[in-house]
Formats: sequence, structure tokens, C-alpha cells
Amino acid sequence: MTNELVKYGPELDTIPLRKFTPSEMNLFFSIVSRMRQQGTQQVIFPFLTLKELSQYKATANERFIDDISRTYEHLLQLHFGSRSKDGLTRDQFVMFTDFEIHGEAEEPYVLVRIHKKAVPLVNELDKWVRYSLEEFSDLNSGYSKTAYRWCKHFRTTGLVKFTMDELYEYFDIPASYRKRVSNLDTRVFRPIREELSPIFPGFKITKHYSKKRGHKLESIAFTFKREQSIHSEWKKTNYWERQSKVNALKHNNN
Repeated sequence: MTNELVKYGPELDTIPLRKFTPSEMNLFFSIVSRMRQQGTQQVIFPFLTLKELSQYKATANERFIDDISRTYEHLLQLHFGSRSKDGLTRDQFVMFTDFEIHGEAEEPYVLVRIHKKAVPLVNELDKWVRYSLEEFSDLNSGYSKTAYRWCKHFRTTGLVKFTMDELYEYFDIPASYRKRVSNLDTRVFRPIREELSPIFPGFKITKHYSKKRGHKLESIAFTFKREQSIHSEWKKTNYWERQSKVNALKHNNN
């Protein structure tokens, strides 16, 4: 697979990808990676190309079609738009106006057209988030994928901080996990720590508790060695990439 670069507006990180499986996240951002500079014209994704971009494991086209369909169904549940400060003026739209699956074609493909109001999310950006699609697709946990996007969002500061309400919303954490910190440690933070520590040198998760009676958990912070703004997202060689991850683990006391 070529080292595809994902580039999109930071607003996308603030939208929880509710009910998205890790595989569906891969499919969504694979599509986003090819929508840059395409405006509102239709873009064709051959099944083979989309499978390669998203590192799709299953090979049967019928299963693939089902996964693509579910990805779009989940996209329809996302809220894109804007509202005025007083809340009296609101504007909402779906990200894609056309999303057609042609599984019976000689060379099966998906046809996508982005909504004209969503073009700024992936195109002509003053501020943008970028990362390697291959690196993103390699992550197994949906929580790790979300944390990865946020860390790339703040890659030049090395600090991402969430109140607990923000964490629950952005990471779409089930209510059953929220009752005990041990549930968050096991089901949410452990996969994030294991998968992101090789990628972000010095990666650490810090819990901040209230000083008031009860010492309630108030916020969570991800910290790591910040990147220079000119840092290239393109991998140099497989050997260099492996060594970089090994060194990140060797020097992480956390």
C-alpha cells in the first residue's frame, strides 16, 4: 500500500464517530484522503483501491458491500453544520450527497460526491490535520484511532486534554464503562497506551482529580514529545519506522 496522506479540517475531530467499528473508521478516512481538491465532482473508488487504502482484511465483495453500507448509514447519523451564537439560525447537512455502491459492475466501485457545504472540511484549509492513513489503519482499537487523530491534531503542542464529559462524548464511551475508573483503564486507556506509545515518543496518560471531597476524576490528558511543524508525515523506510517505534518504547518510562 502506498503511504496515503489524510488531510482534513480539525472540525472532523470534534465529531464523535458513534457506532463506527475500527474497520468502518478506516473506510471513512480512506475516502476522505481522496476527496481533497476534488470539489463537488463525483469521485470513483474501485473496490480494490478502497480495500488497499483501508487495509480491509475480508475479501468477499458481499461482506465488503455490507461494511461500506453500514459506514454510510453511520455517516448519516453524524451532525455537520453550524449555528449562530443565539441558536436561532442553524444549518445542517450530510457530508456526502451521492454515495452509490456498484457491486455488479465488471470492476465494482463506489461513487461518492461531497456536499458543497462540506468541501471546507477536506479542502482549502487554513488549519488542518494530517497523518499517514497506513499508520491509522494499523491501529486495532477504535479508541486508539480516535486518540491518534486528536494527538495528530495537537502534534505541535504535545498536549491533549479532555474534561470527562468531553472524553465520553468524543470517544463515544458506553455508560457502563463510566461507573468505575478501572473500566476506563482496562477497556479504553490500556489499548490507547499500548498502541500509541510506539508512535508518539514519551506518550503518557494522566488523570486529574478534583481537590474537593470525594476526589472525583475531572479530566484526562495525553502528553507526548511534540513534533516540529515541518515534520514530515511520510515514512522513510520500513526499517526506519520500526526503529523509531522501538526507540519510543525503550525511552518511555510510563
